[in-house]
Amino acid sequence: MAERATQERRKGRGRGFASMDREKQREIASRGGRAAHEQGTAHEWSSDEARVAGRKGGSSSHGAKVES
Repeated sequence: MAERATQERRKGRGRGFASMDREKQREIASRGGRAAHEQGTAHEWSSDEARVAGRKGGSSSHGAKVES
């Protein structure tokens, strides 16, 4: 019953990834992530890359300018 109410609130034609329920989206995204790792095309962060990205994200969310 709750699912039907959710579907009625959605706008548009109900097609595509965004209109799927959250669990279905997670399942599809998870398959894509696993496939990318198996193919060796997935990005893997080094400690330095992660540190820089975290610093940039924190700075931009607080309005500070970042020098690279």
